[in-house]
Amino acid sequence: MTEPQSEDIETRRKRLLHRSRYTGMKETDLLLGGFAARHLPTFTDVELDQYENLLENYPDPQIYAWAIGREPVPAHLSTGVMKLLRAYRLPL
Repeated sequence: MTEPQSEDIETRRKRLLHRSRYTGMKETDLLLGGFAARHLPTFTDVELDQYENLLENYPDPQIYAWAIGREPVPAHLSTGVMKLLRAYRLPL
């Protein structure tokens, strides 16, 4: 993770929300932006670590494919955060 030592949890949440909204792929921007707005405020440090790991270490098209069920999630990424992401649906 690239979390600076001095970054407080609210700053971290804001950074991850921004990163979620500007992924470089419109579909992922919409999905992750909405997901992050809904869930980041209540995520624990462990959940923030899991989410940040996804954003920092996997390409946006791959995250999107896992999130919408197009591809199976690798066992090592089958976390509570991934389960929430797969269950998340954009509001109509």
